[in-house]
Amino acid sequence: MKILAIEKEIAHDSARYQPHLKAEAQHAWQLLQNDILREIYFTEETNEAVLILECASVEEAKAHLARLPLVKNELIKFEIMALKPYSGFARLFDAKSEQLSA
Repeated sequence: MKILAIEKEIAHDSARYQPHLKAEAQHAWQLLQNDILREIYFTEETNEAVLILECASVEEAKAHLARLPLVKNELIKFEIMALKPYSGFARLFDAKSEQLSA
């Protein structure tokens, strides 16, 4: 299951983040190496992380994210959403749709 996780800052004091950033990167690297973290980005405007994870459930994703140093130290949290495949392309091949457009 694909999971979208969008970081939300809790603490706004950048000095509190600094001691944890290397450990955060190391933990993210381990998630990537274990095929849990599939993609990671920063937003252009707020520099908050956006992650795509592959997990069996939302609960599993939450458990992995809870172990990130910035989460453990209550500096960030994540908005987490399960994703499902886009099914709209099926409309392109629906016989009824073809008849209506002819």
